[in-house]
Amino acid sequence: MTRHQPITVVIARFDDLLQGGLRELLGQDENIEIVAAGVEARRMSVTLAGHRPSVAILDGEALPRLSEVREITARHPNTKLVVLTHAPSAAVCAQLVAFGASACLDTRTQSRDVLSAIHLASRGMRLTPDPPADGEPSYEGSPPALTAKETEVLPMLREGRSNAEIALDLNVGIETIRTHARNLYRKLGVSSRRELIAQVRPAPVPPGAPPAVRRRVLGSSAGRRRHASRPH
Repeated sequence: MTRHQPITVVIARFDDLLQGGLRELLGQDENIEIVAAGVEARRMSVTLAGHRPSVAILDGEALPRLSEVREITARHPNTKLVVLTHAPSAAVCAQLVAFGASACLDTRTQSRDVLSAIHLASRGMRLTPDPPADGEPSYEGSPPALTAKETEVLPMLREGRSNAEIALDLNVGIETIRTHARNLYRKLGVSSRRELIAQVRPAPVPPGAPPAVRRRVLGSSAGRRRHASRPH
C-alpha cells in the first residue's frame, strides 16, 4: 500500500507551555511531520524558503502587523498559514484570512480543531469565523477592523459576484455595496476587485471534510466559474 506524503509543518516560536503542547500534539499525528519548530518571527521567511513546508503555524502575537501575513503568503505561496493568537476578534480573523491565512485560531482552541485546521489548510481550504457583532473591539495595533456587513460582503466579492447580485442577496442598494467594496479595498490594501480575488483563492471543499473546525469555508472554484463572466 502506498504511503501518502506527510504534511510538513513549521512551527513559530511560542511560549514554552504552548510550544511543548503543539509539538506533542502534532507528533501524535502520523500524517504530520514537523520540519522546524521554535522559529522566531524574524527567521520565519528564511526557514520557509529552506524547508518549503506544507503548513506554517504562526504566532499572531509576534506579527508586527496583520498585513505581514500577506507578505509571507506572497513570498511562499505553496505554504499555507495557520495563525494562532490569543482571543482574536472575528473581525481580526476575517482580516487574517483575507490577507492569505488559511485559518485563524485562538490559542485556547481544542486540540482536535488545531489538527483539523492543519489538515484542511494542507488541502488548500481557507476558513473564517462568523461575522463579528457590531461594536466588537479590534485587535490592538491592527488595520481598521471590518464591520459585520463588510465581513458578509467580502466572500461574495472574492467569488467574483457583481454588485447587483450581492445587493439583491443582501436586500440593499447597489450603491451601498459599492461603498462596502471601496472600504474593503482600502482596509485590505488592494486597489481593485481583480486584485482582491487574486490575493486569496479559496479551494473547493473536499468530500467528507471534517466539521471539527466550526468556521465557514469561503467560496469554491465552482462558484468562481459561475460568476467570473458576470459584470461587476
